[in-house]
Amino acid sequence: MMAGNSQRRGAIKKTGKGNPTAGSGGRRRQGLEGKGPTPKAEDRPNHKKYKMAKAADKRQAGRPRRRSEEGGPELVVGRNSVVELLRAKVPVIALQVAEGIDRDDRIREIFQLAADLHVPLPEVPRNELDRITSGAVHQGIAAKLAAYEYADPHDLLDLAAERGEAPLIVILDGITDPRNLGAIVRSASGFGVHGVVIPERRAAHMTAAAWKTSAGAAARVPVARTTNLTRQIKAYQEAGLMVIGLAADGDVALPELDLADGPLAVVIGSEGKGLSRLVGENCDQLVSIPMASDLESLNASVAASITLYAINQIRA
Repeated sequence: MMAGNSQRRGAIKKTGKGNPTAGSGGRRRQGLEGKGPTPKAEDRPNHKKYKMAKAADKRQAGRPRRRSEEGGPELVVGRNSVVELLRAKVPVIALQVAEGIDRDDRIREIFQLAADLHVPLPEVPRNELDRITSGAVHQGIAAKLAAYEYADPHDLLDLAAERGEAPLIVILDGITDPRNLGAIVRSASGFGVHGVVIPERRAAHMTAAAWKTSAGAAARVPVARTTNLTRQIKAYQEAGLMVIGLAADGDVALPELDLADGPLAVVIGSEGKGLSRLVGENCDQLVSIPMASDLESLNASVAASITLYAINQIRA
């Protein structure tokens, strides 16, 4: 049960005075006359969808999304790297192409993908491209990525409420490899997670590598950042979520988890160090993944996939 639900009171039905059908004077018939097409649910003030849309607009206005890292766009150079970005539909602001570039198969594919995705292709002098890329080996082409816009951690609860689902949130503690982050976002998309929360400092962020590894899932699953992971865990607990952490020496084995069908946050630590001390102490339950061998730990993205699959099976 979400926090605050126990305090809700039943609606009070007010009764009107007199006979509702007396003295209508034909107005009831007039009320049945055609008044044009019925407005969409989103346009009717008393409809649930209208209120949901207004609430979403209000959240967007009140919680401006934060741009990634220092706020500047990321630059990716080289023909192979750029073609992989475009194949993965990573959001690219523009491609910068050296004047007189030789058009091999990769460049032709880049041009075709850019046209399909409506990505601008300005030509620049080669010495200008050298300057823009700080002397990197760019092979005549560079892609400028849009700065990732992070959600607010509370937005993830709102998203679950709008879908009428019990919240399921993944929290990452100490994950520094952007490819691990991208793989976890991909699994999150596949198993119905409402969003991923990462720390602002000492953690992987949504770079080009994370986007590529997510295979497009980063466009569907919001990633939120928090300044203090422990404080955010407590905030989720106050909102009614149970918080479990993955740990090799967990109190409960994953198949025996009985919290999966309620509001839940899953904390995943790094492969080497696991959960940090404070984060582990603030989890409601530590959960282990049983293994047949003496392998000490699983890769973080693999552990996330196994856990989210198990939770999804229980919720299905």
